[in-house]
Amino acid sequence: MAATRGMTGLLLASAVALLLAGCVGATPGGAAPATPNASPTPTRACPQIDAADLPPDCVPYDPDDAMAQNERYRDRMEMPASSRAAAEEAVDALRPALEQLRANGEVSPDSVQVALQDAGLDGIQMIGDERGTEFSANGPEGGCIFGVVSDDPLTVEVGGYVMDGGCFTPRGGH
Repeated sequence: MAATRGMTGLLLASAVALLLAGCVGATPGGAAPATPNASPTPTRACPQIDAADLPPDCVPYDPDDAMAQNERYRDRMEMPASSRAAAEEAVDALRPALEQLRANGEVSPDSVQVALQDAGLDGIQMIGDERGTEFSANGPEGGCIFGVVSDDPLTVEVGGYVMDGGCFTPRGGH
């Protein structure tokens, strides 16, 4: 019985070796294997802009430009003039209510939300507490109204949607 198991193991090992040997050099569809490329393929990125100074195995890149591109998700898109005009009118109506919140010391997210809703805005997003609230909302005809209400600064701005979508500028990074 032990001899049978030893023989079975040997046959199994031989079969696996033959199968693996048949796979070496094989390509899909039975085509002949491709010959290696004679030119070197870049294998690493090198933070140098001048390609003349690079070793042959490097791909040049500009790290400052790469970082700037990585932060583009926060940038705002352009918005049509008609949308901008409607949003600026809404800001003119909203600003006195937000100023009153500051004067009364009521800059909580709840009070800011009520002021935004009373101004007819929707898509409201906020982050903050009783010391200050950052907000964003959809403009009446597109675009965004956004800003900060706190004891010190009051900012209310108009702009397009952020590249990641929506009106609220994302926190953190990608």
